Amino acid sequence: MFKPQLITSLKGYNGRTFVSDLIAGLIVGIVALPLAIAFAIASGVNPAAGLFTAIIAGFCISAFGGSTVQIGGPTGAFAVIVYGVVAQFGLSGLATATVMAGILLILLGAFKMGGLVKFIPYTIVTGFTAGIAVTIAAGQIGDFFGLSPDFSVPMRILGEEYTKMPGDFLPKIIVYIKSASTINVYSFVMAAVCLVFIFAWSKFIKKIPGSFVVLILATVTALLLDRFCGLKTDSIGSFADGSPHFAIPDALPTPRLPDFSLGTIRQLFPTAVSIAVLAAIESLLSAVVADGMTGAKHDSNTELIGQGIANIVSPLFGGIPATGAIARTATNIKNGGKTPVAGIVHSLTLLLILLFFGKYAAYIPMAALAAVLINVAWNMAGFPAIRSLIKGQKSDTLVFAVTFLITVFVDLTMAIEVGLGLAAFFFIKKMIDLSEVQNKREALTSGLHAADMPEEKLDLPKGAMVYEIEGPLFFGTVRKFEVAVEKAGLDYKVLILRMRNTIYLDAGGIRALEQAQAACSRKGITIVISGIHTQPYMLLEKTGMADRLGRENIYDHISGALERARALLGS
Repeated sequence: MFKPQLITSLKGYNGRTFVSDLIAGLIVGIVALPLAIAFAIASGVNPAAGLFTAIIAGFCISAFGGSTVQIGGPTGAFAVIVYGVVAQFGLSGLATATVMAGILLILLGAFKMGGLVKFIPYTIVTGFTAGIAVTIAAGQIGDFFGLSPDFSVPMRILGEEYTKMPGDFLPKIIVYIKSASTINVYSFVMAAVCLVFIFAWSKFIKKIPGSFVVLILATVTALLLDRFCGLKTDSIGSFADGSPHFAIPDALPTPRLPDFSLGTIRQLFPTAVSIAVLAAIESLLSAVVADGMTGAKHDSNTELIGQGIANIVSPLFGGIPATGAIARTATNIKNGGKTPVAGIVHSLTLLLILLFFGKYAAYIPMAALAAVLINVAWNMAGFPAIRSLIKGQKSDTLVFAVTFLITVFVDLTMAIEVGLGLAAFFFIKKMIDLSEVQNKREALTSGLHAADMPEEKLDLPKGAMVYEIEGPLFFGTVRKFEVAVEKAGLDYKVLILRMRNTIYLDAGGIRALEQAQAACSRKGITIVISGIHTQPYMLLEKTGMADRLGRENIYDHISGALERARALLGS
């Protein structure tokens, strides 16, 4: 049942809790300000779109979500997708894709699919997160060094002509290399100082975010150096030569519906799926992290519905995709946030900043924003997690590396698809390696497992053979089973399949049993099953295999199977 945490949290709400939420909301609002602007710039849209998203989507996620302390808004994870959509379909296309993603998120929550998102392997999440971090950092090289690529004449790169900055990683790097001679030393020094300042600030002061402080100091410094020394650098409002850059409004825009033509929906549906999947993954990961910090438990399905509502409403006001933000959520918790009221206060704080101070954002230097985003990318990359993966299994390292490389050089959607395929392949291979079909008489005589798993003494009647299936019997392990059955010679008249360690059976396993029964019937051998678990037995019932084997030949313990074998053999 859809029941937002805000409704639950307001029961027994008091003044003391409100004060805690108010303080946390104000601090998170200040933290979110530079990030909202920076993520919008990284996405190739007006910085105001980031503020609109943090205000509108942040409010909706707190009001309708399933977590008590989740803070929502624009995140770096969407920068790659948004940049590509805007370049190809414009802002209208982005709005359409975001609304479609919101609808998909609501459907995921309504059909209780929230738990499934958690099954995406950690290696894939680490891979595409690191890939997004590299892409974000690469996108800031131009502003960090103050480069001025010249597209007055189309620039030919890798067989393609570009009239503006390309969205793909490799062409973008080539543009930067070709424009290296246009470096603005003043911008580079400012960006480098800002980056060092942010890193140093976080070592000593935790409560006040260094990104917020550095934007204020960089803006004041840039204005003073421009006025008294004539040193110019690009800012949000204008380029260094004075030409317009981005316009910063001081109010929320009038809501507008995006284009929902059939052709547009068909074109943008894959992008909408990518946005929905990424929003679901990141928001639920953030909620899980929050649960670990607070001891509470979020409702994943309600959270997805809240995320869906946010992504439907946000683009109507000129916003971009939004999701739960781990860093801002953690800041909320550390500063005393208790309920979704703190998230609502964070949105209202940003709204007041937009209304009264929005016009001053035009003076923020792009070099300072580049430093903020590179710091975000550094924290986002997850170097400790990467080091841990590399030291682990080779299969995990390969899944991580492939996901990372495809995210950077191709596409995030393809990276997730290929990563899931590889992870599934390696999981199946591990299950196959762990499974075994073993002749128990051979095990007794050869002393297998004697050291750590002593074999029980089975009183096998002459003419009976016992094979034990270790692990699941599914399409991947069927061949091992078939090979074992093929070894059953004519000397045996009863084949006991011991399935006490087989907790899973699929259609491939059923087919293998059918083929084994046919092969044994031709040799005059009867199959008896013992120790069968619930799932395999239910599948035997549903497929009619229980009747074909004969219910009198299915037992829950080896003793019954041995008695049946003696009866069949007349001994």
